[in-house]
Amino acid sequence: MGVCDALASNAPVGKPTEMSSPHLPKHLPKVAGIDSTVPAPPHTKAPLAGVPAAAAPADAAPAPGALITDRLAGWVSDLTTLHELTERLIRTAGLDEALHEILGAGAALVGARRGLAVLEPADGLGPASTVGLGLAHADLGTIETVPRGSGSYGRLLDGLPDPADPTRVPEPIAIRDVRTEEGLDPRHREVAARLGYAASYALPLATEEAGRLGAGVWLYDEPAAPTDRQRHLVGLYGRFATEHLARLLQVERSRTQVSTVAEELLPSRLPRVPGVRLAARHHTGPRGGGDWYDALPLPEGALGLSVGSVSGTGPSALAAMGRLRASLRAYAVMEGEDPVAVLSDLELLLRLTEPARSATALFAYAEPAVRRLVLAGAGHTPPLLIGERRTEYVETSLSAPLGMLSCWEAPSVELSPEPGETVLLYTDGLLRRTGDPIDRAFARLHAAAASVPRTDRDDPGAVADHVLRTLLPEGLDASLEGEDVVILAARFD
Repeated sequence: MGVCDALASNAPVGKPTEMSSPHLPKHLPKVAGIDSTVPAPPHTKAPLAGVPAAAAPADAAPAPGALITDRLAGWVSDLTTLHELTERLIRTAGLDEALHEILGAGAALVGARRGLAVLEPADGLGPASTVGLGLAHADLGTIETVPRGSGSYGRLLDGLPDPADPTRVPEPIAIRDVRTEEGLDPRHREVAARLGYAASYALPLATEEAGRLGAGVWLYDEPAAPTDRQRHLVGLYGRFATEHLARLLQVERSRTQVSTVAEELLPSRLPRVPGVRLAARHHTGPRGGGDWYDALPLPEGALGLSVGSVSGTGPSALAAMGRLRASLRAYAVMEGEDPVAVLSDLELLLRLTEPARSATALFAYAEPAVRRLVLAGAGHTPPLLIGERRTEYVETSLSAPLGMLSCWEAPSVELSPEPGETVLLYTDGLLRRTGDPIDRAFARLHAAAASVPRTDRDDPGAVADHVLRTLLPEGLDASLEGEDVVILAARFD
């Protein structure tokens, strides 16, 4: 049954009166009785300015055509309202944002001023959250002190799924007057008096297809309950909102799983090597890119540092990243003193095992005791040297990414940091997150590194954090949400 049919099945019916036609009632309400955010269309033409409207006889019955027009106008008003509210909901991209939108729309539909929405999926896999409309955080905490079985949303959530019928969706719960409602816990009445609400209407956010996701509760300042028409409209909206929440929940869970897998594939802790201090920052994009970093202790007090990025996104890119990072560690142990040989071996492995992929990579062989680095890059962004007297990019030769040529090779570069200087390795996701052209992004990164406060320069973690805050002051660019960001900072004593 479509929305129009659903609305028609619950059309407003007025009190029976004298009939002007064998098939049409004399009078029908003209409006749906909802506090709509969209003004209802006019049903009659306004009188001309300065010309008084002719008074209709008190006992005159409206024409049958006018009655049908009134009924259709009411349906159009309802459809317009639902269309506007669902359009606003579908534009939400996160669970909390969607819950706030549902609260506002539900308040308009049932004529309430305050409310709360509880997200609590029945499968127990989360996430779970509670958001409020017109309620402070302390107010939500006060409501949660009510015994769960006494609260309307608690009764809805605890009643789903029904062991006898797991697909059953319970009916909404209306408490017309908290003071006189039978069976309420005294704590419920006490909290209602403290927060100043006298009635509530709770709607399950559940469908047979999506299952139980949560519940919405709207609070009235005076004893009240939504009309049948309001219940019908908010029920239609609630079913649509539940399906939208189910889609957002699936996306959120996928993001969490991807982030967890990515973190498990990267070092759980950075090594401690005399003469150098390390810090890393890693942000995985929602779709899961293949950026990595690594720091590996090598014989004779040396240290291998690497960053890189595998083409593609999603689980396959994460798997390829894990294989390449593990292989690079093996090559670093065998021939780490020659970064070019390490990347050459990695390129050969990529062509043999991942022929459809390419990757950028940078590997540095560091000797902290003498502050010496030898590094090579394959299509990767150049390191940034940050110190008291200089902030500059390390000159590396132009080279192709791994897997792009039949045989990769590029010369290495030697670098000698001064005491107290930090070498910043990063992936190109840091630049792309800015949304600027690449040359502009490089300039902004240089400026961010040069502006690191003197008090933060001794801490590589503080250096990395300052660069992130300065380069991305408003957070991550939503239009480039698939890009990972990796920063590996090494400060030499």
